[in-house]
Amino acid sequence: MTIPLEPDTEQLLASAAGGDNRVRGCLLERHRTRLKRMVAVRLDRRLAARVDPSDVIQETMAEAAGRLDDYLRDRPMPFYPWLRQIALDRLGTMHRRHLRASRRSVSREDSAGLPDESAFELAEQLLATSTGPSARLRREERRGLVLSALALLGERDREVLVLRYLEQLPTAEAAAVLGVSDGAVKMRLLRALQRLREFLKRLEDRT
Repeated sequence: MTIPLEPDTEQLLASAAGGDNRVRGCLLERHRTRLKRMVAVRLDRRLAARVDPSDVIQETMAEAAGRLDDYLRDRPMPFYPWLRQIALDRLGTMHRRHLRASRRSVSREDSAGLPDESAFELAEQLLATSTGPSARLRREERRGLVLSALALLGERDREVLVLRYLEQLPTAEAAAVLGVSDGAVKMRLLRALQRLREFLKRLEDRT
């Protein structure tokens, strides 16, 4: 017996555009987990006690539902990057709101321009795919070198690494987020990894 496959996002979009209101909730809900991952990567941990990621997602879903007709009419970009941008805007609003309330910076400089946990996770991901630093270094030392190398990278290089390794976006969606072609995303990723390896080599040579 053939097991029917769940409709993909494009099928749901076509049904919604055709007037099937039943699929709208499904269309939004199917991306909830991915949005949670993005918010978890971007949320400053010093705000964790005051900002509930679930609130960011709920506000995103509500706003997206209200704007869905406009999206279906114009289709300015693939669906998930559109939904992600709404979530990113909501997260930015919450950051600014709590920044004014606390008068504390929520953009603390760290090793990768990311919350500490996200920077450590990115370092671990990159350690798993990189041939350096060499195996002679303890894992803690290697992770420290990767974090230092990430801090040396330009923001554009770090961002493409975050999109690929932390948010786990496929090339087409990363291209939509960055406003470039698929080929440009692949080239940016390649160059970012090359620069990272170069910085790692320099840092390792100093140890």
